[in-house]
This record gives sequence, structure tokens and C-alpha cells, in this order.
Amino acid sequence: MPASMPTETDTFAAAWEDWHAVHEQHRADPHGFLAVTHLHWLDGHAARLDGAPGAWSVENDVVRVVLEAGESLLQDGRELNTAAGATLDFGPIEERGGVNLVSGSTVLELAKRGGAYVVRPRNPQNGLLRDYRGTPSYAPDPAFAVGGTFVPFKAPRPTTVGAAVEGIQHVYEAPGEIRFQLDGQELTLTAFNGHAPGTLSVLFTDATSGKTTYAANRSLTVAPAVDGTVRLDFNRAVNLPCAYTDLATCPLPPAENRLAVAIEAGEQIPYERQARS
Repeated sequence: MPASMPTETDTFAAAWEDWHAVHEQHRADPHGFLAVTHLHWLDGHAARLDGAPGAWSVENDVVRVVLEAGESLLQDGRELNTAAGATLDFGPIEERGGVNLVSGSTVLELAKRGGAYVVRPRNPQNGLLRDYRGTPSYAPDPAFAVGGTFVPFKAPRPTTVGAAVEGIQHVYEAPGEIRFQLDGQELTLTAFNGHAPGTLSVLFTDATSGKTTYAANRSLTVAPAVDGTVRLDFNRAVNLPCAYTDLATCPLPPAENRLAVAIEAGEQIPYERQARS
């Protein structure tokens, strides 16, 4: 008997499987967020940090690192200094920007979050990364891939949102909102600029949050066409780093993006978070 032709649902599921495999590969990068071992907040007092050489401090928007004899840091493959008492200065760094420094097999992420400076060592031997076994997800369902319209604001709106760690806030520029229908309801989501040119990022929660999906947030990337039409494939809604580790500073959704409908699509609560519940 001739082999049956794949159905539209089969093709949709296969495309999702390919996409999610690439996403999982990126998430398990040896120096990705699963490799973060510590979250160090810097202040004006020089302090040695677990997982990093030197004594670190920040003053007037400049981070200073004082190395001892035998300690070194690399930046872009170049050794900065190994002399005893060497002083290195970095900054100022833009909000949500950062610098990667290397110490042995560890990458040190020096970044600015919520107006404060942080250092996050990323070690490939971190247990969270070493034991990672993938993320559970809903089976792909074309019913949760819907069309919508991106409606730009007259001017981008600065939008302040909370963070996964207490004490800081994030400010994003929202260029507009996305209007769509799901489960017979008219819905709207405020969109932020995405990482890639021409994309938008949507942070949201829904009626599954805290039940089958991570309570604080999920993220969906979309790419509006020139005429504003957009496809929201919630099967590709993903967890942010804070779903896996408490060493993340992820933003929370704006209040208007807390949807009452159940979006039973996309990534679910990670195994790592389930184990701590």
C-alpha cells in the first residue's frame, strides 16, 4: 500500500518539533543561563565573589576589579592583566547590556539590570545544566496559532514592569499592542521590541499559569508584516530563565497582559521547578 500523505496537522507538528529542538539546543548552551552558579549584586565596597577572581566594586557607573597575583581575566580572547594588584575598569554599561569576561572554563557575565550592576558566573559544570533533561510542553495544536493585528501607538510608551527578583524594576518601550481573537474572546497584548530586528516580544500569563505553566510569565516572539498582520503561534510560547533558576532577573508581564483565557499550548512548568514545588 502506498504511504499516506502527511496531513496538515502532521506538517504543523513536525515544524514545531524542529523549532523546539533548536530552542532546546540553544537553552542547553554550555554558558547559557542554566550554567549560572551565582547572582552577585555589586556596590561601592570591594568584595570577592564566589566563582570569580578578583575583588569587585562599582562607583559612578564604573565597575572596578582588582586582581591578585596569579589571577587573570580574558575579554574577547585577550588576556587583560595578570600582575599582582592589577586594576581593571568596565563601564558604563547600558541597561540590559553586558560584558562577558572569561576565567578558566567560566564565563563571567557583567551586566546592568534595574539600574544596578550584577556579576553572574556561568560554569558548564553547574548541576542545573548538567542534569537538564528538556522542558515539558503541550502537544502542538494548530488551534492555538491565530492571526492578529499589530496596532502601533502614536509614540512608544515607556512601560515599567516588575522582575522575578524583588527590589528591581524594568522599563521597556512598548511600540504598540496586538489585537486578536482566541476562544471566542477579543484580546489585546502590549508588545515590546524583540531581540531581532523586525520582531516583537510579548510577555503574558493566562489561566494555565501556576497550574500547568510557569506562574510568573511566558514569552512569545512575533514578526508583524508591513500591513500590521501578525501570527501568534502560542505553541511557541517559551519559558524565561526565571522558570528554571532563582538567579535570573526576568521581567514580569504588564498588568494588561494577564489573560483570563487558558492557553493550553507551548512550554509547561519545567521539571526543575516542579521538583521544588
